Amino acid sequence: MAYGRPLLGTVLVEKFDLPPPKLEEALALQREKGGRLGAVLVKMRALREDALLEALALQLDLPWLPHLEPRMVDAALVQKVPIGFARRYRLLPVKREEQHIQVATTDPLETAALDDLRILLGAPIQPALTNPATLLTCLNQIYDQATTPTTAEQVIEDLASADNLDRLATALDEPQDLLDATDEAPIIRLVNSLLFQAAKQRASDIHFESYEKGLVVRYRIDGVLYPVLSPPKRLQSSIIARLKIMAGLNIAEKRLPQDGRFGIRTSGRDVDLRVSVLPTSHGERIVLRLLEKQNRLLNLADIGLSPDNLAVMQQLIHLSHGIILVTGPTGSGKTTTLYAALSQINAPDLNIITIEDPVEYQLQGISQMQVNPKINLTFAAGLRSILRQDPDVIMIGEIRDRETAEIAIHASLTGHLVFSTLHTNDAAGAATRLIDMGIEPFLVASSVVAIVAQRLVRQVCAACRRPYQPSPEELARLGLSTGGERPTFSRGLGCPSCSQTGYRGRSGIYELLIVDDEIRRLIGIKGDSTSVKQTAVAKGMRTLKEEGAAKVMAGLSTTEEVMRITQQEVET
Repeated sequence: MAYGRPLLGTVLVEKFDLPPPKLEEALALQREKGGRLGAVLVKMRALREDALLEALALQLDLPWLPHLEPRMVDAALVQKVPIGFARRYRLLPVKREEQHIQVATTDPLETAALDDLRILLGAPIQPALTNPATLLTCLNQIYDQATTPTTAEQVIEDLASADNLDRLATALDEPQDLLDATDEAPIIRLVNSLLFQAAKQRASDIHFESYEKGLVVRYRIDGVLYPVLSPPKRLQSSIIARLKIMAGLNIAEKRLPQDGRFGIRTSGRDVDLRVSVLPTSHGERIVLRLLEKQNRLLNLADIGLSPDNLAVMQQLIHLSHGIILVTGPTGSGKTTTLYAALSQINAPDLNIITIEDPVEYQLQGISQMQVNPKINLTFAAGLRSILRQDPDVIMIGEIRDRETAEIAIHASLTGHLVFSTLHTNDAAGAATRLIDMGIEPFLVASSVVAIVAQRLVRQVCAACRRPYQPSPEELARLGLSTGGERPTFSRGLGCPSCSQTGYRGRSGIYELLIVDDEIRRLIGIKGDSTSVKQTAVAKGMRTLKEEGAAKVMAGLSTTEEVMRITQQEVET
């Protein structure tokens, strides 16, 4: 420390209200066990780490950066610093000033690393302090933007110009040589870059589709498939084999479907990938499902429910018994809705058990079981065992057959609250579907308390959203009145943030059918779904199309998106 600078303890007492007795206790511990005074105080919980770093900045006369964001960082400087070095020493160049480069750090006394950085950047360094969480978050985000790996297109170009392309394309005829072949580095780079780009663009699935004249790679982003790349046919076997190796599958078996999984880490995020391999007439096709481990579980208030439906759902999930069904096509967010409900009622005094296929996210405090048909652990078999575990709440991933439906109804009639999903187009069709499975209508009517139909609609990108006045024809398509003052809608123009699509993220639209006495009577007499729906609408149920129109009116989605998602609803 330079002469004339105040002692850290003095700064903490005078500027940060550290009690002098705590300082004396920390100094005694420091003399006894060694270490830095600040670290001792933090370990004693006498001081927050943020306060310590701010005090260090004050003591050393260094800038303090409590809010470090990617927009504050010069990407050109970041490109000169390897990400491994930046993460290891928690250093991030921020901006070039007149005589030096400002570098965010959590430890200004790490002089060796700062000297190395000075050599890397070729300019004097001025440390600025920030807290570790802020630094690491910004570091991951800025490297995600500034140091994107070689794109898949660039790798394909490199492969096309390689002298050994023919040998590379046919090398995988001998599966045992795959891991040893040094020529496979370009294929590994290609696959890695495709995975990286998918995670960066928020893709939920990656499709590798084999056709007669080549391989097509597509990403599913916000529910829509987008073509990404078309590698040459001769690279198909290499790419497929690389993915199968990563998933721990048998690369010699090309006649049977296979399933596996593996994990990757990109930009500080852990991503699980579920792998499905299917043999086709032109070679195997692979679909990868991306699941981010850090995905925050949503609660019911975040998934898009209207205020009225949210208030009703809050009451339903606290019932002591009955079945609550969530319906919709594959990929419509049914499981997310069930997880949101379970996480909201999860409490130490409740025994909650789920049976799923597969278990997508771990819920703390909830017992989750995964079906395994290979050992005859089906939904029905697992459900029977769950009932012997004294549960209060049961979640069934999907009611697929009569046996599962019968056990679920029996559970609800014996004092259990049951959540499950069903594949139907709308809420009213769920009761009919159970009856078609062979369940007696009076059992359906007495056990089901509510049915939620849902879809996911893409949201207008906030970065490029622009308002406009809809035409009378557009209002009519949504079923809105064309008289009076026209509302203002929004659409996205397309920007880098949304990959030029005009949409970023999705939100749910919901059709909530409460099974009251009149609906129960209609179900009990095998009332068809049309009469059930008409009665529910007359009682105030808003249809999927009406919920979608409300999203458009609020500027959250577009007419085209709502009509695309609710077209089945329109046809019925």
